[in-house]
Amino acid sequence: MSDTELPTATWPLPGAARIALTDQVIVRVAGAGTDKFLQGQFSQEIADATEKFSPRAAACSPKGRAYCLTRMVRESDDVLMALPESLAAETIAHLRKYLMLFRGTSMEIDTDAAVIGLLGESAAGAMTGDPAARLPSPGDSLAIARGHLIRTMDTSEGLARFEFWQTGELCPDTAKALGAIQQETLATWQASEIAAGVPSLGPETRESYVPQMLNWQALGGVHFKKGCYTGQEVIARMHFLGQLKKSLFRFSCPAEAGPLAPGMVLTRAGRSVGDIVNSVRLSDDTYQCLAVVRHDAADSQLVTENAPEMPLTRLALPYKVAEREQKAGTDT
Repeated sequence: MSDTELPTATWPLPGAARIALTDQVIVRVAGAGTDKFLQGQFSQEIADATEKFSPRAAACSPKGRAYCLTRMVRESDDVLMALPESLAAETIAHLRKYLMLFRGTSMEIDTDAAVIGLLGESAAGAMTGDPAARLPSPGDSLAIARGHLIRTMDTSEGLARFEFWQTGELCPDTAKALGAIQQETLATWQASEIAAGVPSLGPETRESYVPQMLNWQALGGVHFKKGCYTGQEVIARMHFLGQLKKSLFRFSCPAEAGPLAPGMVLTRAGRSVGDIVNSVRLSDDTYQCLAVVRHDAADSQLVTENAPEMPLTRLALPYKVAEREQKAGTDT
């Protein structure tokens, strides 16, 4: 696909919109061993996933490299997780190796489920009445007609964002409320994810990063006090010994410097200092991206190899990364 054929996101982001997240599938883990199975594989304390709170989580290799970034949604005794369609089959096949130890527990794609992204409090308000009061913080969750409404991270520009996980046929009132919201493209949701500093993995970036390199702890996706899980030793050592030397930043550049793509190397003075995790082309003829970059290079003039004459511009994230703040403090 050429640069001109790449999907373009609406920018600035619309204040109210719904987006079908067709690049995601919902996986349902069910059975008596659900919590024990997930507790041993994910970076989150599974007991914290309740009907009122839906935390993020990561699953990692023994070397601490993330192959799965997800959110956990509790539905009765089951746990739902969203996976990128491009990685779902591989991720499920890998996790089933551990699931074999938990008889009577299953992990299957829920073909009746879907994820809908909602931009703006008015879009969520069409379903709940007052999302600011009922879902004030990222991860807050509300079970509503045949689904779950979850507040996710706002953009750095202050736009509220939500996900509706539909798990069955909607009642007429909910379907009518959703249908009345302006529909937008998947690229526009991806732009909102970048503006909110929320990374996603693909085939090019799977098992490339420890979760902290993706700011996953700043997004509430790593529980540093929970018991043993695959990859925990590396993740905990990086946290408690202050070994994080690179992490996720947000950048923009003119469209002429594109196309930007996951895995593309960023350089400073001809030397590699990071690489792109997610990117999207915007309707204002720019690109935005999330990139893992060395802390000592993040404020430098960074370029891509295909456009060395066009420096990237660093943009704000809506949250602080404590490890970067602590390092900056020791350098002053």
